[in-house]
Amino acid sequence: MLLCLFLLGILPSSAVYQKGKKKKAVDERVYLIHSDELRFDQYSNNPDAQIVKGNVHFRHRGADLWCDSAYFYQMTNSVRAFGNVRLKQGDTLSLTCERAFYDGQSMQLEARSKVNRVKLKHHNRLLTTDSLNYDRLYNYAYFFEGGELTEGKDRLVADWGKYSLDTKKAEFYYGVKMSSDGQLIETDTLFYDTRLSKAQVAGPSTITSKGSVIHTANAFFDTKSDLAELYGRSTVVDKEKTITGDSLFFNDKTGESKGFGNVIYHDKKNQNSLYCDYLVYNEKTGNGFATKRVVAKDYSQKDTLYVHADTIRIKTFHINTDSVSREVHCYRKVRAFRTDIQAVCDSMVIHSKDSCLTMYQDPIVWNGTRQLLGEEIKVYMADSTIRHAQVLRQALSVEQLPDSIHFNQISSENMYAYFTEGVLRRCDAIKGVKTIYYSADDKDSTLIGLNYLETDTMRMYLSRERQLEKIWTCRFQSTLYPMGQIPPGKTMLPTYAWFDYIRPVDKNDIMNWRGKAAGSELKEIKRTAPPLKKLSGAASPSIVVTTPQKGSESAQKKKG
Repeated sequence: MLLCLFLLGILPSSAVYQKGKKKKAVDERVYLIHSDELRFDQYSNNPDAQIVKGNVHFRHRGADLWCDSAYFYQMTNSVRAFGNVRLKQGDTLSLTCERAFYDGQSMQLEARSKVNRVKLKHHNRLLTTDSLNYDRLYNYAYFFEGGELTEGKDRLVADWGKYSLDTKKAEFYYGVKMSSDGQLIETDTLFYDTRLSKAQVAGPSTITSKGSVIHTANAFFDTKSDLAELYGRSTVVDKEKTITGDSLFFNDKTGESKGFGNVIYHDKKNQNSLYCDYLVYNEKTGNGFATKRVVAKDYSQKDTLYVHADTIRIKTFHINTDSVSREVHCYRKVRAFRTDIQAVCDSMVIHSKDSCLTMYQDPIVWNGTRQLLGEEIKVYMADSTIRHAQVLRQALSVEQLPDSIHFNQISSENMYAYFTEGVLRRCDAIKGVKTIYYSADDKDSTLIGLNYLETDTMRMYLSRERQLEKIWTCRFQSTLYPMGQIPPGKTMLPTYAWFDYIRPVDKNDIMNWRGKAAGSELKEIKRTAPPLKKLSGAASPSIVVTTPQKGSESAQKKKG
């Protein structure tokens, strides 16, 4: 009986002809290759089944299936296999499970086992689950009661998934977790290309990597090159630092990060933030820059400082050492606002090494009713508090009096200001000092007169309430004019200028650039170059010193 069935199973099928052209037929039948035992039981629940046991082996269209026992339904071309089920297809695919049903007509395999006993291996990828459907016709594998895909350092688990053996791409849904070399992705939807080691998450997702936590709804990850592309308004939290943007890009190998579209950077430790539309930063070198609608905020003090510039660039020196230092360059149309202080300039540089902030090209600083300007302004900080300031070349200080039409003024070559706990307590004016100061009645603050003074050095001491306490000066010339007898043109110093129309009025106004009116810019003063003395041959000019003879006219004049 066994021999007859075997011979029936291997009879060749008839040839198929179409439109007169001969075409090789495809053999659709499932073949029983071997079993130790075969029998029929017409009175059982499976009267149409051939019951086979012991080293059972089936073959169908390039695939082999082994098991301990099986029901072979020759009429429907299907097999129900039990015990140590193994499927092998070529040299690249193998599957093991406890029991399986295979339909030769649709080429569908249903593999089942206890917890995580179904194993599908394709090349170096292993898919593990307890319920797997394998579609041999379209080369897809499905799991729907939890599964795991592993490849090298990558491990992926989900409640439901699909894997294509042709494209090597996988789809995972619900409770998805992917771990790769210390990185963990948690999402509800993930698409994974195993050939390129690229993963895409869709929907609310959390990614944890080397102490950083990423929140995104649309992102791509390259697990080989450690590249990440985040879209859909994503956020990255790295300890006390947070960055959010419409699009974020990270390269763990190079350390470079990029942000596009309404980028927001927060540093909780140093209490500062950065807003821009384009940001580049390299955490390995500490270098980066921000541009397009840039706003920097510092809220480490009682009030928040807002700074705007076309571009802000940061440079780091000796990174990851005890001598690390940084330079921050802000350039083109710099404007700053804080309730107690405002400033504008063309460019600004901040050095962390000496805690110095330098403003260049027509810098102006306002504090209350006072205005300060020069060719260059340096501010030295201590724990975010001003301790010393320098106004270099063409220095001018103007204070608007309560009546808003009179101004106290000081001009000099340089000015130096000294602060105690952030409060101005002393101011020195050096070289070519000229002042206009209005004296007032102590009782009702009525102006009494104008005092014009010229000297070489002046030192002013102020109280904690910023009221003038005393003035020290060297030899000077001064004139006091009663208010009703001030000559025309004496109320303003030659360098007087009041730039209230440029001053930022609030944090939003820093975005609106207003330059100085034409003709009011600081004039470039050419410094006198020191004479060049040369000791050379006859070809070069030389200095000739002659000694007059005794009794000569020149000698007599010198004696005289």
